[in-house]
Amino acid sequence: MRYFLTVVLFVFGCVSAYAASSQVPEPFQGFDENSKYTINFDDLTGILKVAVVNVGLSTREKAPPSHAATGTRMKTSVNRSTINEGNRFYFETFAQNEEGRQLLVAIQKSLEQVPSQAPLKYFTRDEQLAYWLNLYNVTVLNEIIKEYPQRNLKKLAVGRNSIFSKKILNVAGIPLSLDDIEYTILKNNYDSNPLIIYGLYQGYIGGPNIRKRAYTGGDVWRALKNNAHEFINSNRGTYPKNEKTFRVSSLYERNKAFFPDFDDDLTGHLMTYIEGEERSELQASKYIRADIDDWTVTDLGGTYRDFGGAFADNNAALLDSVKSTVPADGGGVIGASAGAGSTVLAASGKPLQRFDPELMTHLNVINEKREYMNQQNATVTVEELGVASEQPKTDAKPEDKDDN
Repeated sequence: MRYFLTVVLFVFGCVSAYAASSQVPEPFQGFDENSKYTINFDDLTGILKVAVVNVGLSTREKAPPSHAATGTRMKTSVNRSTINEGNRFYFETFAQNEEGRQLLVAIQKSLEQVPSQAPLKYFTRDEQLAYWLNLYNVTVLNEIIKEYPQRNLKKLAVGRNSIFSKKILNVAGIPLSLDDIEYTILKNNYDSNPLIIYGLYQGYIGGPNIRKRAYTGGDVWRALKNNAHEFINSNRGTYPKNEKTFRVSSLYERNKAFFPDFDDDLTGHLMTYIEGEERSELQASKYIRADIDDWTVTDLGGTYRDFGGAFADNNAALLDSVKSTVPADGGGVIGASAGAGSTVLAASGKPLQRFDPELMTHLNVINEKREYMNQQNATVTVEELGVASEQPKTDAKPEDKDDN
């Protein structure tokens, strides 16, 4: 009986594991931890370095009360605890300039094409993680730019018409939503690691930071830990209420899938990064309440300036700076005066070559073998690295040496 029960439990465990992994579409399964190939994100970094303003770590101080400008009784309502926190993006510039919008859209479309050009299984887990985070974040930027200057993003972020739930991407022929990337691909492929959520920019102040550089396989986990530390040690991440209750961001409530035993798992996670007086207050608290919100768009001030005031910003100069730092296809850069060049680049949908030439050569060899085998046998079975599992029956062509 005990043997039978053990077998049943083993089979059930195997079925459960298979069910979890099978949720991820086949093109997004598998990885090669020995891979030396990388994906180039220099074009996205070029934009982020110029268009993101790093506000630094939170001081936990509240902003002073806002006052109505001279000549009006109206003033903008803000969350004084969080309004000065979180990195900002120059939405103002991109919303007002078609050329800038085309460039960001072109980068998104180029990233969507990556798995069709080079299967993700040829890359390490870290390289794939950087890819998904960058695709997610540039898509969020593009979706918010469409709605800008909408100040409160709650209706865009949650609910039936959320930008995160719509199938707005097509990757390897598979329609995907941003939620599909987070809760299906990343959650399953990375063992529900809660650090993932800190790499997914939401567009509003109450979410994780957008960084000044694109994620890369070489530093993705360090960057995620830095984002976690910044967020957890800010008022928009954690804020003690009283001796019994410790307040945290509602972001954690929306990401309960990463914290199965919510209170205990979240507390243990927060204790890894929280510092200062808040650490002892978290330890002493009995309850966690996930009710900290700030849905204000992370712009530079164009949507929450004082009424009657003015927002001064040289949008043309900023866009020229963006263009001058975005690599052109082939390794050059687009000069600030080369406006037409950047328009052509954006329209092409391929801002730059994303793969090592060695990888592209390797993939070409695989495709040549596939075509040759199809001609010989009408069907083909190809191993992960492109070596045919069956030899042609007649007049076989000598097999090429595997690059690996």
